[in-house]
Amino acid sequence: MANTANLKNVYAEKIAPALMKQFNYSSPMQIPVLKKIVVNQGLGSATADKKIIEVAVNEIAQITGQKPVVTLSKKDISNFRLRKKMPIGVMVTLRRERMYEFLERLIRVSLPRIRDFKGIESRLDGRGNYTLGIQEQIIFPEINIDQIDKIQGMNITFVTSAKTDEEGYALLKAFGLPFKDAKK
Repeated sequence: MANTANLKNVYAEKIAPALMKQFNYSSPMQIPVLKKIVVNQGLGSATADKKIIEVAVNEIAQITGQKPVVTLSKKDISNFRLRKKMPIGVMVTLRRERMYEFLERLIRVSLPRIRDFKGIESRLDGRGNYTLGIQEQIIFPEINIDQIDKIQGMNITFVTSAKTDEEGYALLKAFGLPFKDAKK
């Protein structure tokens, strides 16, 4: 848990004062914080094979250190052979210690393992939140490549308390997310 305190302390000692100065906040409560990280894996192919969900649950649990929730379909879609309440994905919400621990491992270990990595896109959602799409789960060191049946992608959403994209971008960049430098 030494890593956890590391990123949390960096936020308190360096990032928060820098953001306060950059955006001229009058109160420390205005400084944006990272609220949670949501790791989501959509598994449309699970309608045919139930084992895919179990494998995904185990993989996400290994990656995040927390047991994911199985997401269920909300309605019937006959073209996709989908019925209401069928399992179609897994997701986990990380907060506090686990969130900082996962963020540190993502930035320091996993992202540099992506082939031909030149940085991540810098498009936020308009409210200061950012979603990162990953094509392969094998970039995480917790996953044993020899035990993989199928390469699956996932979305990692960083939810911040920032009011604007500019504030959210500054916060995530300060945490060390390797954005491509082409910002709007």
